[in-house]
Amino acid sequence: MEKVRLLVVDDDSPRAALVTPVARYEGREAVTAHSGEEAPRRAAAFRPDIVVLDVRLPDVDGFGVPDRLRGSRAMPPAVFPTARAGVADRVAGLTRGGDDCLVEPFTVEEPMARLRTVLRRPAGPEPAARPVPRVADPTMDEDTRELRRDGRLPSLTPTEYEVPRPLMRRSPTVLTKAQILDHVWEYGFGGRSDVVELVVSRLRRKLDGTGEPLIRTVRGFGYAIRRAAE
Repeated sequence: MEKVRLLVVDDDSPRAALVTPVARYEGREAVTAHSGEEAPRRAAAFRPDIVVLDVRLPDVDGFGVPDRLRGSRAMPPAVFPTARAGVADRVAGLTRGGDDCLVEPFTVEEPMARLRTVLRRPAGPEPAARPVPRVADPTMDEDTRELRRDGRLPSLTPTEYEVPRPLMRRSPTVLTKAQILDHVWEYGFGGRSDVVELVVSRLRRKLDGTGEPLIRTVRGFGYAIRRAAE
């Protein structure tokens, strides 16, 4: 996480006062945008590697901020805070492209742990990449971090790219939600399996179109990627 740039989009809440100094203490570069309107300007100048985004902003719908940040470059991974009972916020944030969430109240250590985990999902090539997995038509290119299907190249967030990886590598084996959580979120995303369902649902909208589902639900067990005959 050397030289990581962190953008905190928050309206002067105690949360920003906690996350920004802790990030700087750990040697990260960190700046704060105090509104949704300010966030794109800050992002354009600062070019963050990751964003901590408060979706309850005073001027705009916080769930629309990722679209504002994309601009001419890829949206960096986004981590958003949510109340322990804020299931609706968690669902909306993950559906709109969020990569992880911070369930409040949280300790000083947890924000940095979440950021480290999300940033370990690389958007670029990995050293000593394994051969490209293939399952019928879908292909996954480990060098370019792209998943191609039916000649299409959908735009995927780092988390959306990571979820199919273990399924393609172990096809046609069924993986449980817990196994996928362990692979992508490492420490189980607080034990909430609903995040896997949300990301799979988002992937299906991006990858399947009107064709056969790429990721199949095996009821009572989990998910698998299989050819039609399997």
